[in-house]
Amino acid sequence: MRITATLPLRPLLVAALLVATLLPAQAQWVWRDKDGRVTASDLPPPREVGEKDILQRPEQVQRKVAAPAPASAPAAAPAAPAKPPVDPKLEAKRREASAAEQAKQRADEEKSAQQRADNCRRARGHLAALETGQRIARMNEKGEREILDDKGRAEEMRRANEVIASDCR
Repeated sequence: MRITATLPLRPLLVAALLVATLLPAQAQWVWRDKDGRVTASDLPPPREVGEKDILQRPEQVQRKVAAPAPASAPAAAPAAPAKPPVDPKLEAKRREASAAEQAKQRADEEKSAQQRADNCRRARGHLAALETGQRIARMNEKGEREILDDKGRAEEMRRANEVIASDCR
């Protein structure tokens, strides 16, 4: 049994397979990375890869290439990697956020300093009252009024001195 009807289809099939295999190859990027390895991808190489290291690029995509320097110009030292372009609106938002964060920190520090100054003033006033020897009454856990004895007075003076040492700088 001979198949003569499929003979005209064979060249078309071979041509279709060739076109199908060539299309992805045209959309390939090939470049040499910083370690010297050759990399191929359908995505463009990272920005760190220089123009001289791009070995192949798709036909449709062309990077802008800087004009070559005149031959009479002295050879310059290798330039530092170019910084990626910065969006002015994004940079303005970053500056605003940074300024707001700094303002918040300053406000928190001022509030903390104000609280320490208030604690210091109260502790000094309490210590002065304790040192006078006057009778001092306070409420206990049961809600009853009790008068401080010498031991209680000494304990309160120790606490007041600790607060003064930590908050009165």
